[in-house]
Amino acid sequence: MDGVIVVDKPYGKTSHDMVNLVRKLTGIKKVGHTGTLDPAATGVLPVCIGKATKAAELLTASDKAYRAELALGMTTDTLDADGEVLTEQPVLCTEQEIRAAVKSFEGMVEQTPPMYSAVKINGKKLYELAREGVEVKRKARIVHIYKIETVSIDMEQGLVTIDVECSKGTYIRTLCDDIGKKLGCGAYVNRLERTKSGMFDSSQCWTTARLWELKEQGCLEQAVTPVDALFAYPQVHVPEQMAQRIKNGNRIAYRGLAAGKYRVYDMEGRFLAIMEYDGAQLVLEKAFWS
Repeated sequence: MDGVIVVDKPYGKTSHDMVNLVRKLTGIKKVGHTGTLDPAATGVLPVCIGKATKAAELLTASDKAYRAELALGMTTDTLDADGEVLTEQPVLCTEQEIRAAVKSFEGMVEQTPPMYSAVKINGKKLYELAREGVEVKRKARIVHIYKIETVSIDMEQGLVTIDVECSKGTYIRTLCDDIGKKLGCGAYVNRLERTKSGMFDSSQCWTTARLWELKEQGCLEQAVTPVDALFAYPQVHVPEQMAQRIKNGNRIAYRGLAAGKYRVYDMEGRFLAIMEYDGAQLVLEKAFWS
């Protein structure tokens, strides 16, 4: 079995827990996720199986979308609801000021990774250092917030819901903390759901319970997106002799194609590779044959 299962990661489970789940479901060891979700976060987590792990880097590098609920008036050491409260301040801002502050983060934004994150420094993950009570200097990075919208504001409860579309590597907990700083009252993430990861969104997610049902019914394949479907490039079918030359790592002379990338198949429809056409030859970029 090769492809991607889009898991609806439940609250409290790690991304690695979902990798182990898919291993148990499929009996395949070669499994990997495409971008860590915090245990407290839920939602879209594409998990690659077999040959699809070769495309994991592509999916990890893709854009993401989230729905986050901010709690105003407090900050925590983990920047979310699971942490210890560090500060408490009254929420004196208006709804208009909240909307303006949220919108101000649209565009290119500098972020410092939180201590409670999987970023490694000198071979050790930041959250491991944080649990030891150690705080280290982190290098800021530039991320792109393509779109950020205020969905709702509950002034009585001090809760603000936002939708965010962003580049890879964006920390929503840091974003919410920065919004709280701008408002002067502090904020942390109360709830967080990833609604999109690359080509996959919430509508394509499978709950863990439903995946087990499919397994018991002998139709788990229904939940698997084939490897070739991960690429939007046009298709090229090649004869057996040419297919064998591709498997041997050779460039293939070809005519009649526009320059660009292609999904290459043999005449029986087996997906072989992603190849680049330079105007005269097909050049191997990523192999997917057995």
